[in-house]
This record gives sequence, structure tokens and C-alpha cells, in this order.
Amino acid sequence: MLAVHRYLEERPEVGKVLSVASLDLVARQITDGRPLTGAEIAGILGALPEDLRAELIRAYADPASGQFRISARVIESGPSFDRAELASEIERFTVEEVGFAPDDVEVTGMMVMFDNMLKQLFSSQVNTLAYVLLATLLMFLVLLRSLKYAVLGVVPNVLAAGSVIAVMGYAGIPLDMMTITIAAISVGIGVDDAIHYLHRFREEREDRQDVRLAVAWSHATIGRAMYFTTLTVIVGFSVLVLSNFVPTVLFGVLTAVAMALALLANLSLLPSLLVLFLGEPRRDLPL
Repeated sequence: MLAVHRYLEERPEVGKVLSVASLDLVARQITDGRPLTGAEIAGILGALPEDLRAELIRAYADPASGQFRISARVIESGPSFDRAELASEIERFTVEEVGFAPDDVEVTGMMVMFDNMLKQLFSSQVNTLAYVLLATLLMFLVLLRSLKYAVLGVVPNVLAAGSVIAVMGYAGIPLDMMTITIAAISVGIGVDDAIHYLHRFREEREDRQDVRLAVAWSHATIGRAMYFTTLTVIVGFSVLVLSNFVPTVLFGVLTAVAMALALLANLSLLPSLLVLFLGEPRRDLPL
């Protein structure tokens, strides 16, 4: 237990460590580093009041079952902190270096629970994002009755969501309960602009029979409305930066960035895709 206790204290990710070995370490400060004998330990514990003795032992050991518990405060603010790796390293040390059987060692606590929760959130978020994309594609098919329009409408918003995830990776922003939902939210909100634009573009194309003219008139009409509505959404989410809770601040900033990227994609990439895949325009028609 003393070996595991000292190993945890030497880990840079671990702060204060408490266990039954803490009593021995305190005693060594009195005995100039000499470990207490069994008789001395029995004498010290016997001199303590029963309630205090039970409080000191019960929190870290159960003599009847032979179970011991080490409590450690984990420092999770490090830039390269990995919960799963830390738990794996602790189990490896106790088994390979100290000699415990693998079934006799279990790393538990809030760190492990939070890591498992994030893994489940990540798995569910991947499924949610796939469902959002499928639902968006089906919605485009129902509204526009064209598979080509549906695919072209989804592509810019997928790229915008991917760009937000890329920004998070480049900035070193970890995925947590708040930031892990950004991708699905950006697709769900950003797809509104694509719906407005494609609906207007289809009407302009039917009237003018020219792709480039339809894009130009769509920009001049619905494009202006898209700009101001998206700006309103960005300002609304930007209010979250005033929060004192860092995850909430990150959620507001990243959602605003996602909306800006979605608007940029729907006003630049989407028209380019429409011109590219819907045929060559007739350039002899005046604006």
C-alpha cells in the first residue's frame, strides 16, 4: 500500500493522496524515517478513542474483508490529461510492479465515472449526428422533391460542422458535456439557411431559366435576410460569454462560430455547387 501511495504522489496528474499508509508516513516523520513495528501500531491505535480509530481506519480499509482504499485528488486541468490512460497506468503499476492480482485492483471514483459518461456521450452524439443528417436529407427531399437539391443542401452544413470540430481540435478545446453537442446543433440550425436559399433559388431558376441569374437574384433577395437572421442568432449565443462557467462560455462561442461558418458556406459554397452541378448558364440573359 505504501508503494502504491508513493507512486500516486509522484504522478503529475495527482494531488493529495490519502490511505492507511498516510498514518505510517506521519509516524516516520516522528521516528526519523523508521517504519513503525506491529506492536507500535497496535499501541497507537489502542490509545485512540474508539470513534476516532474507526474514523481513521474505516474510510481507507475494511480489515474484515481485507479491502483497502486509496483516495487521490486528480488534477484534470492539464492540457494533455487523459483519464483513461491514468487509470490504465495505475492498474498496470499495481499489478506488474507491486504484485497485486488483476482482479484485486479496481480504479473507481468521479474521474472514471466522468470518463465513461463522456465516452457514452460521444457514442450517442455520433448516432445523433447521423440521425440529424438523415432527417435533414429526407426533409430536403420532401420540400424540394429533388435528390440533387437535397444532397447539395446538406454538403455545406456538414462541412461547417466539421470545420467547428477542426477549430476545437486546433485550439485544444476538449469534448465535454457542452461542446460535444456543437456539431449536431450547428447542422440543425444552419440547415435553415440552406432551406431558404434553395427554395428561393428554385423559384428564380424557373422564372429566369439560368443558373447564374438565379444565384444572383437569390443573393440579392433571400441572401440579405439570411445574413441578418444568422447575425441575430450569433448575437444571441454570444451572450453566453458573460457566464462564469467556462463550458457555457465555450458553448456560446463555438455555437456562434458554427453559425457564422454555416452562413458562409450557404452563401458561398452552396451557390458554387448549384452552378457546378446544375448545368452551364446562358450568359446572354441580362440581369
